[in-house]
Amino acid sequence: MHVVELHDAYIMQDVNTVLQRVTFTLGKGEFAYLVGRTGSGKSSLLKTLYADLPLGGGVATVVDYPLQKLATGKVPYLRRKLGIIFQDFQLLFDRSVADNLLFVLNATGWKGKARKKQRISEVLMRVGLANAAGKMPHQLSGGEQQRVVIARALLNEPLLLLADEPTGNLDPDVADSIMRLFVEINNAGTAVLMATHNYQLIQQYPRRVLRCQDGQLLDSTAASFRVGE
Repeated sequence: MHVVELHDAYIMQDVNTVLQRVTFTLGKGEFAYLVGRTGSGKSSLLKTLYADLPLGGGVATVVDYPLQKLATGKVPYLRRKLGIIFQDFQLLFDRSVADNLLFVLNATGWKGKARKKQRISEVLMRVGLANAAGKMPHQLSGGEQQRVVIARALLNEPLLLLADEPTGNLDPDVADSIMRLFVEINNAGTAVLMATHNYQLIQQYPRRVLRCQDGQLLDSTAASFRVGE
């Protein structure tokens, strides 16, 4: 089963085509890096996959939702099957870690106070923050905040994690610990597509690499591919 399937897809940013004729699949439980220079289309591709940007043409299916004919009302249902992780955390700083997670559970239709509390505790334990529920985001380090973001992304047991530069603002040791967490999550069966500039991580944790370059998406599984930019 594929969690992402694109065929001759056109990725747009405003009125500009940033990537054309993109064809690739990502299998259930697969891990791939997305690399390329700033402005090469990495973020636009991720935003298209979670329906923040419209597909410019071609065919794209993400967790069984066809993007080319996705009604606006169906977008929340698509996103419930995805975990989305941003570089700048996007936590709500006026509420505790637990309340940040509760906000997502409420927004995605969870019912039952005890069930929600249990799920919050499970995901915080999973990311190594069992004692952080009552803390405010500003009381946490950058690495801990990113772990909260990952916990938030795991709440609905996604089939696919989309991560946009998740280690971009973190020092190397913290980045490595976050990367190990992604590997663990992936080993447990969640597919991961991670945009990154960190070639050290790619060398340390080698996986398939997709590179945005000159309007094309190049795949490391092709014979002509070279990793460096």
